[in-house]
Amino acid sequence: MSARSHFWRLFLVIALAQVALFAQVSDRQSQGRALVAAMAQAQPATATVPVAKTAKPSDLAGDWQGTLAFGAMNLRIVFHIKSAEDGLHATLDSPDQSAYGLPVSSVELKDGAVKLESEKVRGVFAGTIGSDLSSLTGTWTQGAGSLPLTLKRVKNAAELERHPRPQEPSKPYPYRAEDVVYDNKIAGNRLAATLTMPNGKGPFPAVVLITGSGPQDRDETVFNHKPFLVLADYLTRKGLAVLRADDRGTGESTGNFATATTADFATDTEAGIAYLKTRAEIDPRRIGLIGHSEGGIIAPMIAARNHEVAFIVMMAGSGVPGDQILVVQSTLLAEAGGKSHEVALKTGERERQILDLLKQNQDDAALQKSLREKLSAEMRDAQIGAAVTQLMSPWFRYFVNYDPAPALRKVTCPVLALNGEKDLQVPPKQNLPAIRKALEDAGNKNFEADELPGLNHLFQTAKTGSLAEYATIDETIAPVVLEKIAGWIVKSGLRAAN
Repeated sequence: MSARSHFWRLFLVIALAQVALFAQVSDRQSQGRALVAAMAQAQPATATVPVAKTAKPSDLAGDWQGTLAFGAMNLRIVFHIKSAEDGLHATLDSPDQSAYGLPVSSVELKDGAVKLESEKVRGVFAGTIGSDLSSLTGTWTQGAGSLPLTLKRVKNAAELERHPRPQEPSKPYPYRAEDVVYDNKIAGNRLAATLTMPNGKGPFPAVVLITGSGPQDRDETVFNHKPFLVLADYLTRKGLAVLRADDRGTGESTGNFATATTADFATDTEAGIAYLKTRAEIDPRRIGLIGHSEGGIIAPMIAARNHEVAFIVMMAGSGVPGDQILVVQSTLLAEAGGKSHEVALKTGERERQILDLLKQNQDDAALQKSLREKLSAEMRDAQIGAAVTQLMSPWFRYFVNYDPAPALRKVTCPVLALNGEKDLQVPPKQNLPAIRKALEDAGNKNFEADELPGLNHLFQTAKTGSLAEYATIDETIAPVVLEKIAGWIVKSGLRAAN
């Protein structure tokens, strides 16, 4: 996958300090928000080791690894520096975000002072090289916030190798895997995807996987986990064909991600359905959808208007409008971060007041003025511009106002809605009852809505559901979830299509 599909993740640190954004977020967005808050509060580091003031450019060449620590979360950051005739060059990795080869625009070394700047991610490391030439001590600055960062020289490159999570399948697979491309004729973009199919002629039942929010690759890669690779592998071994694609403008897919809304992403999924219908190996009457997080909004959106969809599975999909999720999410995340219940409630109330501004019918100039006035009490001037830009983005404004209930009330195909008990991003107590009611209003007799004990937003077995746990859990998807989805599809999802 192209590095450009990843640069925005934790490195896209817009200083939102106390403002919780992106409720229907991928975990990367929530992690980014937490990092923003920590950076806004952290103090720059001061060097405590002797400085090599006579260090040469060649002394800086090599691999350097450090960890950004904020609260209970830790994120590794790696610089690869090379010395050439025309000067120093570098790239940047965030291994925990599966982001590699991000461009570093300038590398400076003068009297032992080191500066590494990446315009791409709007981040700068500034520090000094130790006299033993084995450490760089300084500060990582992004947006209006900073975090202390010490980088150690990597002596063994094997330390930087990616180690697959235990559930990640390895080749050769006992089925066919084919890289494919197809066009979204409505938007004019091309989607790059992987189609896995059981061995044999078929025709096979099939599913299209729909990623959560944020530009994600076809495996929905996050914190060295590949949930959609694991899910596709499991389902294909059970006799289903599975199509999973890079999001538009991400990886090998074309298109503009930044200007797209949830409704636009739905047309990308519909292009995938249309593509499957062109394949002789696929049964066109038995094509279903599985969506995670934002994908759980898109699946019923499509099924409501396309009654040829055989079934849908909503993994942490929402049942209430986006602004309602954001308020509850910000409250739960504040508590998970150690705030008292009273302080967390105040955090949610501040969130609600900001979102209320977005829902008012103001022109852009008036809205921007209102947001700036509101945010001025919560953050520094340097942070407000980036926050307002994000709040006024097409995707966010659409999400805040979109209510999934009307679409759910039109869904008549079989539906499986799953939420983890410990999901703090799409809380089950808030969303599952709303999903059940909407499907009952639709007269849908073939649906199941379950809260699964002990699972978080990524459907990992978790202790608290805190975002800090995501990277520390080796399990990518709890086996009970894989079994539940596959068993339900065979028993209920495909029954109406047979």
